[in-house]
Amino acid sequence: MPDLLTRLNSYKHFTALVVGDFMLDQQIYGAAERLSPDAPVPVLAQARQENTPGGAANVALCIKALKGDVLCFGVIGADHEGEILRKALRDGGCDIAGLVQDDSRPTTIKRSLIGLAQHRHPQKMFRVDVESREPLNDRIREKLLAMIEQRINAADVVCMEDYNKGVCGDEVAKKIVEICRRKNKPLLVDPAAIENYAKYAGATVITPNRSEAELATGLDTPLDATELHNAGLATKLLKEHKFEAVVLTLDRHGALLEERGGDPILVPTVARQVYDVTGAGDMVLAALAGAVANGFPWLDAVKFANAAAGLEVEVFGCRPIPLPSVIREVLAQQRSLKGKVRTLDELLIEVAAHREHGDKVVFTNGCFDVIHAGHVAYLREARQQGDVLVVAINDDEQVRLQKGEGRPIYTAEERLEILSELMCIDYLLVFYEPTVDELLKSIMPDVLVKGGDYAPEEINEYELVKKLGLDLRILTHRPGLGSTDVIDRMVRTAAR
Repeated sequence: MPDLLTRLNSYKHFTALVVGDFMLDQQIYGAAERLSPDAPVPVLAQARQENTPGGAANVALCIKALKGDVLCFGVIGADHEGEILRKALRDGGCDIAGLVQDDSRPTTIKRSLIGLAQHRHPQKMFRVDVESREPLNDRIREKLLAMIEQRINAADVVCMEDYNKGVCGDEVAKKIVEICRRKNKPLLVDPAAIENYAKYAGATVITPNRSEAELATGLDTPLDATELHNAGLATKLLKEHKFEAVVLTLDRHGALLEERGGDPILVPTVARQVYDVTGAGDMVLAALAGAVANGFPWLDAVKFANAAAGLEVEVFGCRPIPLPSVIREVLAQQRSLKGKVRTLDELLIEVAAHREHGDKVVFTNGCFDVIHAGHVAYLREARQQGDVLVVAINDDEQVRLQKGEGRPIYTAEERLEILSELMCIDYLLVFYEPTVDELLKSIMPDVLVKGGDYAPEEINEYELVKKLGLDLRILTHRPGLGSTDVIDRMVRTAAR
């Protein structure tokens, strides 16, 4: 069965329809150096203001970062903030034709006042929410649903982001579930913090955090929530509302997945230096959308979402994480589990992932029998030519043919084990042919590195390198540090 990285290597663009509460997060920064003369409260002297799309708008931009096209469907007010939100989404490449203007309600705004006192770290002082939680009126509701019905065929997946601001009320949510089921479109729901999930019943998957799931199920919260408790939450939601799967997000503990008819599975995440959960739920929903649209099984979809959310919590505030960064994170996690040795098929998948991230791949090869200081210096310099170093070593038979009887001193397995300990090497593989021509054609490195005191045109692969257009670099030669020289010195020393 393909692993997650293999699936990501064939990841394709997709289209997501995002419906829900489109909001604007405003951060007002300034100095808070004095108290008001008419009340014992600090005064914020505004210095600057930042506007960030939030809620369903942040989900939309996260999906764009994951190579998705986005159709936005929601409600905004006839106000300046609504225009700011429209522009941010339009500039981000989203289709905003489905954003309906409602003159009777404001654009939802979360306005945070952030003060700096005595040149110390800025602190959030207060937050002002501008919103209406009233259900949509009949005219706006019917207009929104008619537009969704008209354009849903263009979507591979539908995301509902509900912050309980009135857009995804009972009638709208139930109708979207019905449309998705009728059109055979997967529906992913990030639910509001409400006591009953009946309006989402029949959706494909729901992604509450633990406190939201506890509120919706009515299950008591233990002082130290166990995996059994978390599984109970997922199971109850799954059975009561006929979801295909439940993904229970658990902050720094990762996520718990339960599919219909399956057992709960804890998908842990990687420990992070910084931990700001703002926007992490939006990133989870966006990543699950990309995974589902690309046909990932649920376990791989959650692993992908975990990796994306893990990167999200390492930055402060909401910031969409681009697909190459997520792929690189998956790559790093997989490499830590597998070490450095790869088959060619495995290597090609990982090289493709590095290229997606913009990394420069360096390739070199050799026998590397009896590792010595010259090898170490050469490989260290090779790694400095790019971002990723791939080292191919000759198999034992080819070493014997090149070096003579009695060689290699160390078997290929032993040479791989020694080279794996060098930090400058990222990947290792064994090749069995007299030349690396076929490897170069397959890997197509950005840089081919060779060592020695000869000219580029003297190397065996020179004509192929010219044909492939590779960047060939000859590194510094260190006389007297070849393996044969080292072995001869050892023999002479032993004979004394």
